[in-house]
Amino acid sequence: MRSTVLIVEDDSHIRKLLRDYLQSQGYGVAEAANGKEALECWEQIKPDLILLDIMLPYLSGLEVLKTIRMKSMTPVILLTAKSDEVDKVLGLGLGADDYVTKPFSSREVAARIEAILRRTSAAGEPASRFLGRLRLDTLHYEAEIGGRKLDLTSTEFKILALLAEHPGRVYTRLQILERLYGDAYEGYERTIDTHINRIRRKLENAPGNQAVIKAVYGVGYRLLIDGEKDGN
Repeated sequence: MRSTVLIVEDDSHIRKLLRDYLQSQGYGVAEAANGKEALECWEQIKPDLILLDIMLPYLSGLEVLKTIRMKSMTPVILLTAKSDEVDKVLGLGLGADDYVTKPFSSREVAARIEAILRRTSAAGEPASRFLGRLRLDTLHYEAEIGGRKLDLTSTEFKILALLAEHPGRVYTRLQILERLYGDAYEGYERTIDTHINRIRRKLENAPGNQAVIKAVYGVGYRLLIDGEKDGN
């Protein structure tokens, strides 16, 4: 069955270019011209991926993304005409999967869509994994310590799940960014520090937690579970 992409863009010319190209590539396409329509359409059709413009009437793209992320992990690619990098980092921090800066080619957007759908569809293996008292459910983006749910954002969950793939292994900031978004966003490595600090606080406040994220000075971060020794 073909994948469906929801295009949320107030510029009708851009919407048409994207719609025509994606349909020629075999995608089903739905459209919305503002933030309110976007949420209504998302609820009705449950698309496989959303192309989401940041600057929208009624509700901004970031507001739409925040609302969606409260209920779903539908992949989202942000479309931005702004050169201000803060919007991109904020969007990714809210749980966007990628971004494309205007002007862009329809072929480039289609390549990003294919890459993200390939990554998300690869999650066909069993979702739950236990590491000591820590349980990670990669299908529903849920983490628990001793049966109690951790209140993680989607980005925080992705980082914790990555570190948990190989406990004790050191991941650099760029490696984390690459695994999260598919590309190394050079210059934004320090945003990872903010996410790590938030994850740490939530782990520390969880009763019975023995999972610890350690910084390796000048390199990156690693996760130690239960009785594992810190070799530094």
